[in-house]
Amino acid sequence: MRQGSAQPVTGRVVVIIGASSGIGLAAAIAFAARDDDLVLVSRSGDALEAAETACRSAGPGDVDTIVDDIGDPAAAARIVARTLDRHGRVDVVVHSATVMGYGTVEAMPADVFTTVVDTAVHGTVHLSQAVLPVMRRQHAGTFIGINSLLGSVTVPHMGAYAASKWGQRAVLRTLQQETRDEPGVHVCIVSPGSINTPIYYQAANYSGQVVRPPWPVLSPERAAAAIVRLADRPRRHVSVPVGPGNPVVIAGFRLLPLIYDKLVGPLFRLAAQTRQHSEPTTGNVHQPLPEQERVHGHWPNQDRRNR
Repeated sequence: MRQGSAQPVTGRVVVIIGASSGIGLAAAIAFAARDDDLVLVSRSGDALEAAETACRSAGPGDVDTIVDDIGDPAAAARIVARTLDRHGRVDVVVHSATVMGYGTVEAMPADVFTTVVDTAVHGTVHLSQAVLPVMRRQHAGTFIGINSLLGSVTVPHMGAYAASKWGQRAVLRTLQQETRDEPGVHVCIVSPGSINTPIYYQAANYSGQVVRPPWPVLSPERAAAAIVRLADRPRRHVSVPVGPGNPVVIAGFRLLPLIYDKLVGPLFRLAAQTRQHSEPTTGNVHQPLPEQERVHGHWPNQDRRNR
């Protein structure tokens, strides 16, 4: 791993879970452009092939792909073991795998709700249990969890996703506390708001309406840049927000709960739902949809820095 006072860090071994789409794929391409060696993990082999091609075009580093599901309790150990066999170390792990579900808590099928939560919460637990002992032996390493604005607030029709992200944030914050004895090991949190990725039309949907990301919609490249910055300069006990509206929404949720609860339902219908009817669907919760996996969704960005 090469690092100079005026040069970016390069040559790291970076493992990205959920690397075939959205923020994970954008981060993979960004790390590839830094000459890092990549281990890309996704449930979809076809989408991983496209991700590998994009990363090889972005930089000269090694690219390995692993088809696996972080929801499987044994997957994390397999991923870490293969990475160590190939590279001998693990410098950065990015847990970007997530699935989303829309619909009231009453309407959401139990198996869909459980899988949404498992991917974020138990995926983080399994991954940390497999990789943090390695990082402790190395006395170095950075674990980055991709959380969400909905890890700090709640919204009607997104109870499953909010539960997954609140739970994941609790695990990540606990890991930050539990790794204080190892100064070279860092646990970081990135909390995006609305990002222009395919996750919205891949989501399970039991709300009855076609959904969309609420404004402002930022580019996945902006989230990827935040991830790379954290890998370069890890920050403990800091949740890095991605999105200008995050602090305002969180402040309203915490400081004005009665007003927030009165407004959040109508605002959700206005900003996050369309008038188009949607039949109930499990989306990609149980099985990947490789034909829909790419960096960007089909919503325009309000992020002038990445247009």
